[in-house]
Amino acid sequence: MKRRTFLGAGASATLARPALVRAETQSVLRFIPQADVTVLDPVWSSVYVTRNHGYLVFDTLYGQDSHFRVRPQMVAGHTTEQDGRLWRLTLRDGLRFHDNTPVLARDCVASILRWSKRDAFGQTLMLMTDELSAPDDRTIQFRLKQPFPLLPEALGKIGINMLPIMPERLAKTDPFKQVTEMVGSGPFRFLADERVVGSRVVYERFAGYRPCEDGTPDWTAGPKQVHFDRVVWNVIPDGATAAAAMQRGEADWWEQPLFDLLPLMKRAPDLKTFVVEVTGNIGLLRMNQLFPPFNNPAIRRALLMALDQSEFMAAVVGDTPGASRTGIGYFAPGTPMASDAGLAVLSKPRDVAGAKRAIEAAGYKGEKVVVMTPSDYPRIDALCNVAADMFRHCGLNVDLQAMDWGSVIRRRASKAPPDKGGWNVFITTFTGADMSSPASNLALRGNGGSAWFGWPDAPKLEQLRDQWLAATDPAEQKRIAASIQAQAFVDVPFLPLGQFFQPTTQNRSLTGGLTGMPLFWNIRRA
Repeated sequence: MKRRTFLGAGASATLARPALVRAETQSVLRFIPQADVTVLDPVWSSVYVTRNHGYLVFDTLYGQDSHFRVRPQMVAGHTTEQDGRLWRLTLRDGLRFHDNTPVLARDCVASILRWSKRDAFGQTLMLMTDELSAPDDRTIQFRLKQPFPLLPEALGKIGINMLPIMPERLAKTDPFKQVTEMVGSGPFRFLADERVVGSRVVYERFAGYRPCEDGTPDWTAGPKQVHFDRVVWNVIPDGATAAAAMQRGEADWWEQPLFDLLPLMKRAPDLKTFVVEVTGNIGLLRMNQLFPPFNNPAIRRALLMALDQSEFMAAVVGDTPGASRTGIGYFAPGTPMASDAGLAVLSKPRDVAGAKRAIEAAGYKGEKVVVMTPSDYPRIDALCNVAADMFRHCGLNVDLQAMDWGSVIRRRASKAPPDKGGWNVFITTFTGADMSSPASNLALRGNGGSAWFGWPDAPKLEQLRDQWLAATDPAEQKRIAASIQAQAFVDVPFLPLGQFFQPTTQNRSLTGGLTGMPLFWNIRRA
């Protein structure tokens, strides 16, 4: 069933423009993002629109390619000594921040320390670290308690939370408070004076940026060549309005067109539609485990009996062929750690009545379940409405609270009781890249108060994760990952809602763009 209708008559008409405007358009990339960038700090926030913003403004020590291999980016290279317990990373010459100060090793050390407080992989790296220091301006030094060959992977992983290198004065900010001054060393400068909250975000090419000279551009690895003077994000929450802007040539790139509007986009002769995030997106229903009813694992497990991933995916992709998958567990299909461990619970016939009985038997006392839904983020809003319906059929007392996406992001960080400004449930999506291993899967951590929002306390999951990190044989890692997934279906840190592949739409004049995520280097006009 279509969730939107669109009147296309006259939508493709293009107004004549003066030559000066055409020339300006050639140097400006006009982008319609999935949502507004309500949080600018990519350490504080784990949402993808903030990640995308972060890669414009900040550079990273390493990049990652489409084969999940890390490559030097800000570093020229590294050496290891003492059987892998001493690492020295050397910065490239000539790196500068947007305020024209040089990038020094102590800036990188402070940035790593701040990021490591919020990122699952970073937390693990610092547990392995005895000392992190900057013995000189170009050397970052790790003294480790034991060998940790995944160190470059931790520093250069694609996805949330990225490791943004910023000046030491900013990196000393409490990681649980937002940095609002955007000074990085990435290919674009953030123009704070042109930002209009809820409407517009502007970036300008950084003339002092020096791309790395080695490698092939692929995801965040390789040289980052900039071909546009400005990148302008115009926030257009309404899908029909965004579609019309694309048809009229008023926008160059729509990050996430609604599936209902894809036929219209594919018929437009000047537009092309394809998938950028090739690892897909997996829906996550996250429950707050600090408060009833979801502090009770029996209630969380009972919901698995009612969970129908096909219903959730249909709410996002409609009847688009091949756009979604079900039977999704806690690792992304097609990645090395994926398995079918525990998936039988999702393949049995759905038993909503049985789930309701199990919830009652587990001691549910009718507590209100606050579900936060973002009315300005259509696909998440659709998933939240399906979840609310499932909860009601399971006998839960649902309070579906509509708000904007920025409010969801801010409120989910609150540990207050649900009736005092807190929450019980929110839904988001993770890319397959972020759910490819126990090291990077932020939502699989079970380390209590230090875990991601929802704060699950799952000691067995943590023990298995430690075993996986210590394993060096790929077959042993895969075996342990299967045990992690089986245990996750016992602890239920979140409900996996299925996987979908979100197309993007661009003007056909654009060429050279990379996949993996929306990236704004190497892309140019033909």
